[in-house]
Amino acid sequence: MDAEASPSRSISSHLRGALGACRGALAHLPKLALDIALPTLCVSCREPVDGEGVCAACWAKLSFIAPPFCPRLGIPFVYDPGPELLSMEAIASPPAYQRARAAVRYDDVARTLVHSLKYQDRTDLAPAMGRWMARAGQELLDEADVLVPVPLHWRRGWSRRYNQSGALARVISRQSGVKLASEALRRIRATEQQIGLSRPQRAANVQGAFKVAPERSADVAGRRVILIDDVLTSGATTDACARALLRAKAAQVDVLVFARVVDTHRTPI
Repeated sequence: MDAEASPSRSISSHLRGALGACRGALAHLPKLALDIALPTLCVSCREPVDGEGVCAACWAKLSFIAPPFCPRLGIPFVYDPGPELLSMEAIASPPAYQRARAAVRYDDVARTLVHSLKYQDRTDLAPAMGRWMARAGQELLDEADVLVPVPLHWRRGWSRRYNQSGALARVISRQSGVKLASEALRRIRATEQQIGLSRPQRAANVQGAFKVAPERSADVAGRRVILIDDVLTSGATTDACARALLRAKAAQVDVLVFARVVDTHRTPI
């Protein structure tokens, strides 16, 4: 009896699966219709925008970083202090990496762009953000051998489904022609979110958290590496990554980010 009934049970199971798939597709139709009918909205002010995800008014509010700036850290100066003059931060606490460049200051609009890319699945923002970064980092890219994105721990990557730094690095690689080594650097220890931590706490949080995979050491050994990330705040994460790359015999490490926090009260020395 059971042997005779099994074909009908199999057919019934397939029918239920097919009906479930149809119901799932139908459930997404309203969203698809809305996506087609409604225009893209600016991620900052929610006004309709064509293409880039940022309207002209909000684009004008982005504070793009241009010379004069610290040749080591890329921190913008209020006035031109002269060639090769370093910022107070670069002199007081020189980083492991050689140079850092950022496309924009980390202000309200930049924060919205970063958070939308990182937490709200707005991967459509990566092409514009990556192009701005490539323009800001042209000096570094002209000398670079390889791009390495700051990695996520696998558990965080699983929950987010993608690495925003990797998405930016892919755009910059296509824009510049510099090779991308996405798997060269690994986050071997899960760390707390850096938000809310003091500068010493940030440094302690990421200490020893990164390592170049032994099988990928050839990607960085003897090469000029650009580390790619979305935001540079205290520099603790990028510094820890740079140290790991230098331990793997990278010839030089530079840093290219979309936005950086700027302390407007500091002046160059």
